[in-house]
Amino acid sequence: MSTSPDRWLLPEGIDEIVPPQAAHFEFLRRRLLDLFGTWGYELVIPPFIEYLESLHISAGSDLELQTFKLTDQLTGRLMAVRADMTPQVARIDAHHLRREGPVRLCYLGTVLHSRPDGFSRSRSPFQVGAELYGHAGIESDAEVLCLMLATLEAAGAKGVHLDLGHVGIFHALVEKLELGESGEADLFDALQRKVHAEIASLLESHQVKEGDVKRIAGLADLNGGSEVLPRARRLLKGGGSTVLAALGALEELERVMKVRAPGVALHFDLAELRGYRYHPGLVFAAFVPGHGQEVARGGRYDGIGAAFGRSRPATGFSTDLNTLALLSGGGREQTDGRIFAPWSDAPELLVAIHDLRAAGEQVVQGLPNQLEGPHEMDCDRELVEIDGTWVLRPIA
Repeated sequence: MSTSPDRWLLPEGIDEIVPPQAAHFEFLRRRLLDLFGTWGYELVIPPFIEYLESLHISAGSDLELQTFKLTDQLTGRLMAVRADMTPQVARIDAHHLRREGPVRLCYLGTVLHSRPDGFSRSRSPFQVGAELYGHAGIESDAEVLCLMLATLEAAGAKGVHLDLGHVGIFHALVEKLELGESGEADLFDALQRKVHAEIASLLESHQVKEGDVKRIAGLADLNGGSEVLPRARRLLKGGGSTVLAALGALEELERVMKVRAPGVALHFDLAELRGYRYHPGLVFAAFVPGHGQEVARGGRYDGIGAAFGRSRPATGFSTDLNTLALLSGGGREQTDGRIFAPWSDAPELLVAIHDLRAAGEQVVQGLPNQLEGPHEMDCDRELVEIDGTWVLRPIA
Protein backbone atom coordinates (compact mmCIF):
# COMPACT_ATOMS: atom_id res chain seq x y z
CA MET A 1 0.00 0.00 0.00
CA SER A 2 1.40 3.40 -0.99
CA THR A 3 1.81 6.06 1.68
CA SER A 4 1.12 9.74 1.26
CA PRO A 5 3.95 12.09 2.31
CA ASP A 6 1.42 14.40 4.00
CA ARG A 7 -0.65 11.74 5.75
CA TRP A 8 0.23 13.32 9.08
CA LEU A 9 -1.60 16.55 8.20
CA LEU A 10 -4.82 17.38 10.05
CA PRO A 11 -7.82 19.24 8.59
CA GLU A 12 -7.66 23.01 8.95
CA GLY A 13 -8.81 24.12 12.38
CA ILE A 14 -8.52 20.62 13.88
CA ASP A 15 -5.79 20.33 16.50
CA GLU A 16 -4.10 17.69 18.59
CA ILE A 17 -2.53 18.32 21.97
CA VAL A 18 0.84 16.71 22.67
CA PRO A 19 3.22 16.59 25.65
CA PRO A 20 3.85 18.64 27.68
CA GLN A 21 0.82 20.79 26.75
CA ALA A 22 -1.52 17.81 27.17
CA ALA A 23 -0.44 17.38 30.79
CA HIS A 24 -1.16 21.04 31.50
CA PHE A 25 -4.47 20.75 29.67
CA GLU A 26 -5.53 17.89 31.94
CA PHE A 27 -4.20 19.66 35.05
CA LEU A 28 -6.30 22.71 34.21
CA ARG A 29 -9.37 20.59 33.43
CA ARG A 30 -9.20 18.98 36.87
CA ARG A 31 -8.63 22.33 38.59
CA LEU A 32 -11.73 23.82 36.95
CA LEU A 33 -13.93 20.84 37.80
CA ASP A 34 -12.84 21.14 41.42
CA LEU A 35 -13.56 24.88 41.32
CA PHE A 36 -17.06 24.38 39.90
CA GLY A 37 -17.73 21.76 42.55
CA THR A 38 -16.88 24.17 45.37
CA TRP A 39 -19.57 26.51 43.99
CA GLY A 40 -22.16 23.72 43.98
CA TYR A 41 -22.16 23.09 40.21
CA GLU A 42 -22.75 19.46 39.25
CA LEU A 43 -20.95 17.92 36.29
CA VAL A 44 -22.93 16.62 33.30
CA ILE A 45 -21.52 14.77 30.29
CA PRO A 46 -23.86 15.09 27.27
CA PRO A 47 -23.36 12.91 24.17
CA PHE A 48 -21.04 14.06 21.39
CA ILE A 49 -23.64 13.26 18.71
CA GLU A 50 -27.45 13.19 18.74
CA TYR A 51 -30.52 13.99 16.66
CA LEU A 52 -30.31 17.33 14.89
CA GLU A 53 -33.56 18.81 16.17
CA SER A 54 -32.43 18.46 19.79
CA LEU A 55 -29.26 20.47 19.21
CA HIS A 56 -30.87 23.44 17.46
CA ILE A 57 -33.58 24.24 19.97
CA SER A 58 -33.63 28.03 20.49
CA ALA A 59 -30.08 28.22 19.21
CA GLY A 60 -30.54 30.32 16.08
CA SER A 61 -29.38 30.03 12.48
CA ASP A 62 -25.72 30.77 13.28
CA LEU A 63 -25.41 27.50 15.17
CA GLU A 64 -27.06 25.60 12.33
CA LEU A 65 -24.36 26.81 9.93
CA GLN A 66 -21.68 25.64 12.36
CA THR A 67 -23.10 22.12 12.73
CA PHE A 68 -21.81 18.99 10.99
CA LYS A 69 -24.72 16.77 9.94
CA LEU A 70 -24.94 13.08 9.01
CA THR A 71 -27.53 10.35 8.63
CA ASP A 72 -28.06 7.72 11.31
CA GLN A 73 -27.58 4.36 9.55
CA LEU A 74 -29.87 2.65 12.08
CA THR A 75 -32.92 4.90 11.79
CA GLY A 76 -32.38 7.09 8.72
CA ARG A 77 -32.87 10.19 10.88
CA LEU A 78 -30.64 13.22 10.57
CA MET A 79 -28.02 13.46 13.30
CA ALA A 80 -25.48 16.13 14.19
CA VAL A 81 -22.23 16.55 16.05
CA ARG A 82 -22.72 19.15 18.76
CA ALA A 83 -21.42 22.64 18.01
CA ASP A 84 -22.47 23.96 21.44
CA MET A 85 -23.26 22.12 24.66
CA THR A 86 -25.74 24.62 26.13
CA PRO A 87 -28.86 23.18 24.41
CA GLN A 88 -27.86 19.72 25.65
CA VAL A 89 -27.45 20.93 29.23
CA ALA A 90 -30.83 22.70 29.00
CA ARG A 91 -32.42 19.39 27.99
CA ILE A 92 -30.84 17.65 30.98
CA ASP A 93 -32.28 20.27 33.33
CA ALA A 94 -35.73 20.29 31.73
CA HIS A 95 -36.21 16.61 30.92
CA HIS A 96 -34.02 14.49 33.18
CA LEU A 97 -33.64 16.44 36.43
CA ARG A 98 -36.95 18.32 36.59
CA ARG A 99 -36.10 19.93 39.93
CA GLU A 100 -38.21 22.78 41.25
CA GLY A 101 -35.49 25.00 42.68
CA PRO A 102 -32.32 26.46 41.16
CA VAL A 103 -30.09 23.92 39.40
CA ARG A 104 -26.37 24.49 38.87
CA LEU A 105 -24.69 22.41 36.16
CA CYS A 106 -21.21 22.47 34.59
CA TYR A 107 -19.62 20.72 31.63
CA LEU A 108 -16.35 20.21 29.79
CA GLY A 109 -16.09 18.59 26.38
CA THR A 110 -15.12 18.87 22.75
CA VAL A 111 -17.51 20.52 20.30
CA LEU A 112 -17.12 20.56 16.52
CA HIS A 113 -17.59 23.55 14.21
CA SER A 114 -17.90 23.48 10.44
CA ARG A 115 -15.95 26.74 10.23
CA PRO A 116 -13.26 28.32 12.44
CA ASP A 117 -14.94 30.59 14.95
CA GLY A 118 -15.04 31.55 18.57
CA PHE A 119 -12.32 31.95 21.13
CA SER A 120 -9.34 30.22 19.52
CA ARG A 121 -10.46 30.07 15.87
CA SER A 122 -10.40 26.29 16.24
CA ARG A 123 -12.98 23.99 14.70
CA SER A 124 -12.68 21.59 17.63
CA PRO A 125 -12.63 23.73 20.79
CA PHE A 126 -12.87 22.14 24.21
CA GLN A 127 -15.88 23.95 25.64
CA VAL A 128 -15.98 24.68 29.36
CA GLY A 129 -19.04 26.21 30.95
CA ALA A 130 -21.52 26.54 33.78
CA GLU A 131 -25.27 27.12 33.73
CA LEU A 132 -27.70 28.20 36.44
CA TYR A 133 -31.37 27.28 35.86
CA GLY A 134 -34.50 28.25 37.74
CA HIS A 135 -33.77 31.82 38.87
CA ALA A 136 -34.63 34.98 36.93
CA GLY A 137 -32.99 37.64 39.09
CA ILE A 138 -29.81 39.67 38.78
CA GLU A 139 -28.42 37.66 41.70
CA SER A 140 -27.97 34.56 39.53
CA ASP A 141 -26.39 36.62 36.74
CA ALA A 142 -23.94 38.03 39.27
CA GLU A 143 -23.11 34.53 40.54
CA VAL A 144 -22.36 33.30 37.02
CA LEU A 145 -20.24 36.37 36.31
CA CYS A 146 -18.26 35.84 39.51
CA LEU A 147 -17.76 32.15 38.69
CA MET A 148 -16.52 33.13 35.22
CA LEU A 149 -14.02 35.50 36.86
CA ALA A 150 -12.93 32.74 39.26
CA THR A 151 -12.45 30.42 36.27
CA LEU A 152 -10.19 32.94 34.55
CA GLU A 153 -8.29 33.53 37.78
CA ALA A 154 -7.74 29.77 38.17
CA ALA A 155 -6.27 29.75 34.66
CA GLY A 156 -3.87 32.56 35.55
CA ALA A 157 -5.54 35.37 33.59
CA LYS A 158 -4.45 38.90 34.54
CA GLY A 159 -6.11 42.26 34.02
CA VAL A 160 -9.59 40.91 33.24
CA HIS A 161 -12.30 43.41 32.35
CA LEU A 162 -15.98 42.73 31.69
CA ASP A 163 -18.03 43.94 28.75
CA LEU A 164 -21.75 44.12 29.63
CA GLY A 165 -24.77 44.66 27.40
CA HIS A 166 -28.47 43.88 27.18
CA VAL A 167 -29.99 42.47 23.99
CA GLY A 168 -33.49 43.22 25.32
CA ILE A 169 -32.97 46.94 24.68
CA PHE A 170 -32.48 46.44 20.95
CA HIS A 171 -35.31 43.88 20.82
CA ALA A 172 -37.74 46.30 22.47
CA LEU A 173 -36.77 49.26 20.28
CA VAL A 174 -37.13 47.44 16.94
CA GLU A 175 -40.12 45.25 17.82
CA LYS A 176 -42.67 47.96 17.05
CA LEU A 177 -40.96 49.22 13.85
CA GLU A 178 -42.04 46.38 11.52
CA LEU A 179 -38.74 46.33 9.62
CA GLY A 180 -39.19 42.77 8.42
CA GLU A 181 -36.62 40.02 8.84
CA SER A 182 -34.18 41.38 6.25
CA GLY A 183 -34.51 44.96 7.47
CA GLU A 184 -33.87 43.95 11.06
CA ALA A 185 -30.86 41.87 9.97
CA ASP A 186 -29.43 44.85 8.07
CA LEU A 187 -29.95 47.11 11.08
CA PHE A 188 -28.32 44.58 13.37
CA ASP A 189 -25.28 44.39 11.08
CA ALA A 190 -24.94 48.18 10.79
CA LEU A 191 -25.27 48.59 14.55
CA GLN A 192 -22.53 46.03 15.18
CA ARG A 193 -20.25 48.04 12.89
CA LYS A 194 -21.43 51.30 14.54
CA VAL A 195 -21.91 53.03 11.17
CA HIS A 196 -24.10 55.97 12.13
CA ALA A 197 -24.97 57.18 8.62
CA GLU A 198 -25.94 53.69 7.46
CA ILE A 199 -28.11 53.14 10.55
CA ALA A 200 -29.95 56.43 10.07
CA SER A 201 -30.39 55.87 6.34
CA LEU A 202 -31.79 52.38 6.82
CA LEU A 203 -34.29 53.53 9.43
CA GLU A 204 -35.40 56.51 7.37
CA SER A 205 -35.94 54.24 4.36
CA HIS A 206 -38.49 52.36 6.49
CA GLN A 207 -40.13 55.66 7.48
CA VAL A 208 -39.20 55.25 11.13
CA LYS A 209 -40.12 58.21 13.30
CA GLU A 210 -37.39 60.67 14.22
CA GLY A 211 -37.51 59.82 17.94
CA ASP A 212 -37.03 56.12 17.25
CA VAL A 213 -34.20 56.84 14.81
CA LYS A 214 -32.45 58.91 17.45
CA ARG A 215 -32.79 56.22 20.09
CA ILE A 216 -31.64 53.29 17.93
CA ALA A 217 -28.80 55.18 16.24
CA GLY A 218 -27.74 56.43 19.66
CA LEU A 219 -27.06 52.87 20.82
CA ALA A 220 -23.86 52.95 18.77
CA ASP A 221 -22.47 55.67 21.05
CA LEU A 222 -23.57 54.13 24.34
CA ASN A 223 -20.34 52.42 25.28
CA GLY A 224 -17.85 53.12 28.03
CA GLY A 225 -17.73 53.04 31.83
CA SER A 226 -20.33 53.76 34.49
CA GLU A 227 -21.27 57.05 32.84
CA VAL A 228 -22.95 55.14 30.01
CA LEU A 229 -26.03 54.12 32.01
CA PRO A 230 -27.16 57.64 33.03
CA ARG A 231 -26.64 58.75 29.41
CA ALA A 232 -28.69 55.79 28.24
CA ARG A 233 -31.56 56.70 30.57
CA ARG A 234 -31.70 60.18 29.07
CA LEU A 235 -31.46 59.06 25.45
CA LEU A 236 -33.83 56.08 25.72
CA LYS A 237 -36.39 57.73 27.97
CA GLY A 238 -39.21 57.29 25.44
CA GLY A 239 -38.28 53.72 24.53
CA GLY A 240 -40.87 52.08 26.76
CA SER A 241 -40.99 50.16 30.02
CA THR A 242 -39.05 47.14 28.70
CA VAL A 243 -36.08 49.33 27.76
CA LEU A 244 -36.11 51.06 31.15
CA ALA A 245 -36.35 47.73 32.95
CA ALA A 246 -33.31 46.46 31.03
CA LEU A 247 -31.35 49.56 32.01
CA GLY A 248 -32.42 49.01 35.60
CA ALA A 249 -31.09 45.45 35.43
CA LEU A 250 -27.71 46.70 34.20
CA GLU A 251 -27.60 49.31 36.96
CA GLU A 252 -28.37 46.72 39.63
CA LEU A 253 -25.80 44.32 38.18
CA GLU A 254 -23.19 47.08 38.26
CA ARG A 255 -23.95 47.71 41.94
CA VAL A 256 -23.65 44.02 42.84
CA MET A 257 -20.45 43.47 40.86
CA LYS A 258 -18.74 46.48 42.46
CA VAL A 259 -19.28 44.74 45.80
CA ARG A 260 -18.41 41.19 44.71
CA ALA A 261 -15.60 41.97 42.25
CA PRO A 262 -14.38 45.48 43.17
CA GLY A 263 -11.09 45.17 41.30
CA VAL A 264 -12.63 44.23 37.94
CA ALA A 265 -13.20 46.96 35.34
CA LEU A 266 -16.75 47.13 33.98
CA HIS A 267 -17.42 48.32 30.44
CA PHE A 268 -20.92 48.83 29.02
CA ASP A 269 -21.79 48.58 25.32
CA LEU A 270 -25.49 48.77 24.42
CA ALA A 271 -24.78 48.11 20.74
CA GLU A 272 -22.99 44.84 21.51
CA LEU A 273 -25.54 42.18 20.54
CA ARG A 274 -23.52 38.94 20.62
CA GLY A 275 -25.88 35.98 20.62
CA TYR A 276 -28.68 38.28 19.41
CA ARG A 277 -30.99 35.40 18.43
CA TYR A 278 -29.90 33.26 21.36
CA HIS A 279 -29.86 35.62 24.35
CA PRO A 280 -32.98 37.68 25.08
CA GLY A 281 -31.45 39.75 27.86
CA LEU A 282 -28.15 40.34 29.58
CA VAL A 283 -24.98 39.45 27.64
CA PHE A 284 -21.41 39.66 28.83
CA ALA A 285 -17.85 38.87 27.81
CA ALA A 286 -14.45 38.88 29.46
CA PHE A 287 -11.33 40.36 27.88
CA VAL A 288 -7.68 40.35 28.91
CA PRO A 289 -4.75 42.44 27.64
CA GLY A 290 -2.98 40.92 24.66
CA HIS A 291 -6.03 39.03 23.33
CA GLY A 292 -8.10 40.74 20.65
CA GLN A 293 -11.13 38.51 21.18
CA GLU A 294 -13.07 37.70 24.32
CA VAL A 295 -11.72 34.82 26.39
CA ALA A 296 -15.09 33.92 27.96
CA ARG A 297 -18.68 34.93 27.26
CA GLY A 298 -22.24 34.28 28.28
CA GLY A 299 -25.58 35.74 29.18
CA ARG A 300 -29.20 35.02 29.97
CA TYR A 301 -31.27 32.70 27.77
CA ASP A 302 -34.57 32.29 29.56
CA GLY A 303 -37.02 29.79 28.09
CA ILE A 304 -34.46 27.57 26.36
CA GLY A 305 -35.99 24.45 27.93
CA ALA A 306 -39.48 25.14 26.52
CA ALA A 307 -38.98 22.77 23.58
CA PHE A 308 -38.18 20.00 26.06
CA GLY A 309 -41.43 20.59 27.93
CA ARG A 310 -40.22 22.88 30.68
CA SER A 311 -39.41 26.55 30.18
CA ARG A 312 -36.97 27.77 32.81
CA PRO A 313 -35.01 30.97 33.47
CA ALA A 314 -31.37 30.35 32.68
CA THR A 315 -28.03 32.13 32.70
CA GLY A 316 -24.53 30.84 32.09
CA PHE A 317 -21.10 31.28 30.54
CA SER A 318 -18.65 29.31 28.46
CA THR A 319 -15.01 29.45 27.48
CA ASP A 320 -12.44 27.27 25.74
CA LEU A 321 -9.87 25.18 27.58
CA ASN A 322 -7.24 25.81 24.89
CA THR A 323 -7.67 29.55 25.38
CA LEU A 324 -7.40 29.18 29.16
CA ALA A 325 -4.24 27.11 28.76
CA LEU A 326 -2.68 29.94 26.74
CA LEU A 327 -3.62 32.46 29.45
CA SER A 328 -1.75 30.40 32.02
CA GLY A 329 1.40 30.31 29.93
CA GLY A 330 0.99 26.80 28.56
CA GLY A 331 2.77 25.12 31.45
CA ARG A 332 1.47 23.46 34.57
CA GLU A 333 2.60 24.10 38.11
CA GLN A 334 6.21 23.28 38.83
CA THR A 335 6.68 19.74 40.15
CA ASP A 336 9.67 17.54 40.83
CA GLY A 337 11.07 15.80 37.77
CA ARG A 338 10.78 12.13 37.01
CA ILE A 339 12.65 9.31 38.67
CA PHE A 340 14.58 6.83 36.54
CA ALA A 341 14.68 3.19 37.58
CA PRO A 342 16.80 0.57 35.80
CA TRP A 343 15.24 -2.49 34.25
CA SER A 344 15.21 -5.35 36.76
CA ASP A 345 12.87 -7.94 38.23
CA ALA A 346 14.44 -7.57 41.67
CA PRO A 347 11.55 -7.65 44.18
CA GLU A 348 13.12 -4.91 46.31
CA LEU A 349 13.29 -2.58 43.29
CA LEU A 350 9.70 -3.30 42.27
CA VAL A 351 8.52 -2.52 45.81
CA ALA A 352 10.49 0.75 45.80
CA ILE A 353 8.96 1.75 42.44
CA HIS A 354 5.46 0.89 43.66
CA ASP A 355 5.87 2.93 46.85
CA LEU A 356 7.18 5.97 44.98
CA ARG A 357 4.31 5.88 42.49
CA ALA A 358 1.79 5.48 45.31
CA ALA A 359 3.27 8.64 46.84
CA GLY A 360 2.59 10.54 43.60
CA GLU A 361 6.04 10.40 42.06
CA GLN A 362 6.60 9.79 38.35
CA VAL A 363 8.84 6.75 37.98
CA VAL A 364 10.02 5.66 34.52
CA GLN A 365 11.65 2.26 34.32
CA GLY A 366 14.27 1.83 31.64
CA LEU A 367 13.99 -0.86 29.01
CA PRO A 368 16.73 -3.19 27.78
CA ASN A 369 18.85 -1.78 24.91
CA GLN A 370 17.08 1.61 24.87
CA LEU A 371 19.10 4.46 23.38
CA GLU A 372 17.80 7.32 25.54
CA GLY A 373 19.21 7.96 28.96
CA PRO A 374 17.59 9.44 32.08
CA HIS A 375 18.17 13.05 30.97
CA GLU A 376 16.36 12.50 27.66
CA MET A 377 13.44 11.05 29.64
CA ASP A 378 13.20 14.24 31.77
CA CYS A 379 14.46 12.47 34.89
CA ASP A 380 16.33 14.40 37.57
CA ARG A 381 16.69 11.54 40.07
CA GLU A 382 17.39 7.83 39.85
CA LEU A 383 17.00 4.70 41.89
CA VAL A 384 20.32 3.00 42.55
CA GLU A 385 21.23 -0.03 44.63
CA ILE A 386 23.64 0.66 47.48
CA ASP A 387 24.57 -2.20 49.78
CA GLY A 388 21.43 -4.15 48.82
CA THR A 389 19.07 -1.19 49.33
CA TRP A 390 17.44 0.87 46.60
CA VAL A 391 17.84 4.57 47.29
CA LEU A 392 17.13 7.84 45.47
CA ARG A 393 19.92 10.11 44.35
CA PRO A 394 20.08 13.20 42.10
CA ILE A 395 21.28 12.72 38.56
CA ALA A 396 24.36 14.82 37.93
